[in-house]
Amino acid sequence: MTANFVLSYQGDLLAGVDEVGRGPLAGDVVTAAVILDPDNVIEGLADSKKLTDRRRQQLAVEIKEKSLFWYIARASVAEIDRYNILQATMMAMVRAMDGLECKPEYVAVDGNRMPACRYNGEAVVKGDDKVPAISAASIIAKVCRDAEMCAFDEQYPGYGFASHKGYGTKQHMQAIEHLGPSPIHRHSFEPVKSMLAARQLTMT
Repeated sequence: MTANFVLSYQGDLLAGVDEVGRGPLAGDVVTAAVILDPDNVIEGLADSKKLTDRRRQQLAVEIKEKSLFWYIARASVAEIDRYNILQATMMAMVRAMDGLECKPEYVAVDGNRMPACRYNGEAVVKGDDKVPAISAASIIAKVCRDAEMCAFDEQYPGYGFASHKGYGTKQHMQAIEHLGPSPIHRHSFEPVKSMLAARQLTMT
């Protein structure tokens, strides 16, 4: 955790909120909200991207067991294509907050933008490195989304979803060119959008 960072709120009902999956070409954007238990400290919380897959898996179990409350939400591929990724992410974050059994007194959201919601809170740039509750949210969101992408790898073989998790790797781009977009690809994202347009032209 980054030293010397202090949130405006210092109570116990703080919800950390984070998202995973804004950048990929496929799959939902997944968000999580976590209210940690100050009397049940979880060691090793950090930005999920800085942890090994094994450590994330271990921490995800511990977070779900030791947190006061947690909730995972999402915005679908259809919502991403309809509203754009920013708006879909904001919607998913609010869904995660609203899904908590106990309503938070304050929310700390990773990033530079607070979604429009009914909670007091603040956006924290690089919050998953500064606020333990945001770190916890980033971890359970990533573990959830990664597992879903591995399942999609079996459902839609050939794209390599288990390895790249939907991000635009060279392997993924080649698979889309060869197989065409799958039902979980985001049609509003490039190069999927252009590939679909080109396919429609060849069919007319």
